Amino acid sequence: MTMRTLVPFDATDPKTRLDALFSPAERRELAAVMLADVLDAVHAAGGEPLVVATEDVACDAPVAVDERGLSDAVNARLDPGTAVVMADLALATPRVLRSLFAASGDVVLAPGLGGGTNALVVRDDGFAVDYHGASYRDHLRNAAAAGCSVREFDAARLALDVDERADLADVLSRGEGRTPRWLRDAGVALADGAGRTNVTRRE
Repeated sequence: MTMRTLVPFDATDPKTRLDALFSPAERRELAAVMLADVLDAVHAAGGEPLVVATEDVACDAPVAVDERGLSDAVNARLDPGTAVVMADLALATPRVLRSLFAASGDVVLAPGLGGGTNALVVRDDGFAVDYHGASYRDHLRNAAAAGCSVREFDAARLALDVDERADLADVLSRGEGRTPRWLRDAGVALADGAGRTNVTRRE
């Protein structure tokens, strides 16, 4: 059985918190590369992806253009038996997505490191997403209000969504797809230092 999978994607001005490292054109290219990796993993996991994008984008999946906010764009398409997987999960693999799709529960939530929700599966039409602020907490509240059973799917490879410069260190260290190769070709490398490993970029 395949899993209908929504993949939200900002095609307009993605990854603005990386603007000190990449030009606007490079940020769009990096976002497209991560999207391609996520779509590869969704396909290989048995998903049927639909990219919900702010504008048209060339990729290996059908695209629905929707200029509304993220929550409204997703809720408009969130039928029971649907997964949502963010387009910047550069560590996602077919194996972890197959496990996500197979997890039991009316609502299955994969938390992000910063309190967000990086992926989910919905099997009850009473549930709606709310990606404003700490969405994981909000999704627990929404599920309880709808009387839905909840399964937390705690997976390291779905916890990291690439937003900050330091996130790229994890992609270089543990990524398996196009994204780490793109970063290396762009001159991005691990940087030694105190605390969390970061990256540098050669001029």
